[in-house]
Amino acid sequence: MIARHVIALLSLSLPLHAVEGWWNKEWTQRQKLTLNTGADAAKLSGPLENAAVLVRLHDGNFQFASAAADGSDLRFVTDDGTLLPHEVEKYDSIVNEAFVWLKVPSLAAGTTTVNLYYGSANPAAVAPAKTTDVYDAALVWHLADRGAAPADSSANGNNGSVALASSEGAIIGGGARLLGAAPVTVAASPSLDFSKGFTWSAWLKPSSLKAGVEIFRRGDFRILLDQGVPLVALGNQRSVPGKAVTAESWTHLAVTAADGKISLFVNGEPVSELAAGLPTLDGELTIGGAEEGSRFVGEIDELEISQGARSADWVKFAAISQGGSDAGLRTATLAAAESSEGGGGHSEALEHVMLFGDIAKNMMFDGWIAIGVCVIMIVVGWTVAIQKFNYLNAVQKGTRAFLQQWKRLSSDLTALDHADESSVKSLGGTLDPRTQALVKKSPLYQIYHLGSEEIRHRLERDKNRTQGLSGRSIQAIRAALDGGMVHETHRLTKGLVFLTISIAGGPYVGLLGTVVGVMITFAIIAKSGEVDVNSIAPGIASALLATVAGLVVAIPALFIYSYLNSRIKETTSGMQVFIDEFVAKMAEFYPPAGEVSPYAPNNDKAA
Repeated sequence: MIARHVIALLSLSLPLHAVEGWWNKEWTQRQKLTLNTGADAAKLSGPLENAAVLVRLHDGNFQFASAAADGSDLRFVTDDGTLLPHEVEKYDSIVNEAFVWLKVPSLAAGTTTVNLYYGSANPAAVAPAKTTDVYDAALVWHLADRGAAPADSSANGNNGSVALASSEGAIIGGGARLLGAAPVTVAASPSLDFSKGFTWSAWLKPSSLKAGVEIFRRGDFRILLDQGVPLVALGNQRSVPGKAVTAESWTHLAVTAADGKISLFVNGEPVSELAAGLPTLDGELTIGGAEEGSRFVGEIDELEISQGARSADWVKFAAISQGGSDAGLRTATLAAAESSEGGGGHSEALEHVMLFGDIAKNMMFDGWIAIGVCVIMIVVGWTVAIQKFNYLNAVQKGTRAFLQQWKRLSSDLTALDHADESSVKSLGGTLDPRTQALVKKSPLYQIYHLGSEEIRHRLERDKNRTQGLSGRSIQAIRAALDGGMVHETHRLTKGLVFLTISIAGGPYVGLLGTVVGVMITFAIIAKSGEVDVNSIAPGIASALLATVAGLVVAIPALFIYSYLNSRIKETTSGMQVFIDEFVAKMAEFYPPAGEVSPYAPNNDKAA
């Protein structure tokens, strides 16, 4: 909430760029989504029709703080204003992660652009298209149904028969675990008519590589993992074995069947074919192994079954765009956010501020403790700094006023009536009350007053000033002045220790928060057994925020301390010079017995 208020204030003050062709004024944010099927991404040979494209959102490419907490204000719009169907599989504004499926009527060879709008206070102003319109498949299981049977995201209602164990951190959001128990079945339906061929695809992560493991069965048709080697079987016929997949690693497996040919794809690449026509396949579908000895044990995600054989480009695009590889990340990229507020988009500075707000949402409790300590250091340090700035300014003004009067007074110290306290305080009656209050703030005045008091004590028995000050008296007075200088120096440096604590301790406090945060993040990774950049990055980024806070404490404190210390040294040097001058003048105007001061009253009488 605080981050949003800060962002809102900054958005009013930072320069924004003009944005044209805004789709709807109810939506304040827009990002350009570029879908790339070229050589540096999916490498498709031609256009692709009616593709369901996965769009990954994270705090590195999307402003979660500006969108609705549940993602209900997301709208995908073409440049001509056509609203495209989409389905949100997962939207988590706490960890700043989302997976959205978008239907694109035509993916051109090369690049296609779509506009992602969000940031609406009234999402109901334009209702989204039906989520079931995203897919032209017979069955689509995202397998993110925690504690429930797999639900079909298509319009056909081909749901699973039993609930599956959930798997956090699957290849795309949540997945499911097959533990070797009863398989999942799907009843036959008109939408699952394989008479004109079919396409089957899924992501698999086998726990181990055993012989004769069955992934899918319908009638005499089976998809197998035989000691990790993907195979298709039709009755007694099997495809030519290829390379085995890796246990505990995600693999995209796809099969297309039509026109007397069954093709097997692994990670988007064709690996084998089986020349065989499909018999009538109209029974139920079994996922995970029909018989107990052949059941698949591992994780599964994004199961899709379609009527008719998909193209090789479709299989390749699904494997690359969903897999999270570098090429896959280049397949769908988001440009910087633009804003309709004030007719412009976010500047880079504002985007950086918004990123800090997103990072702070993932901060763990221990990190907040470190940042809390840093905040206390900042408050105390800046309070001391402000007080010290004001004090040194007052000292400087008082010293300037005192030195103007001292220049006149130092020509004859005997002009002061040391027996008269008011005369000493007013520098011989030359100061008005306002100026006197000002010079009292000067350390030089305090030393002067101390010296005058010492002279008065020693001259009380010599009203005619015939004895003067002995060498021992001058040394004693100088010692008293040096003591006064030490006292004034302590006053000048009082509180600076809090700045030194901030300089030395701030980075270490921040580092402690970072180390603990990173340690907890890796402990969570080890416990879950999943390594996903999108889930790791927020934890690491939030842990590093504690170090940033520590440096924010230390760096300004270092500069402030250096500046204040230089001014204090300058004032201390001025005190030392003044003491030397005061002692010299005192020795000149109050000579010891036997020496006659030219300013003594008796000299006037002799004259």
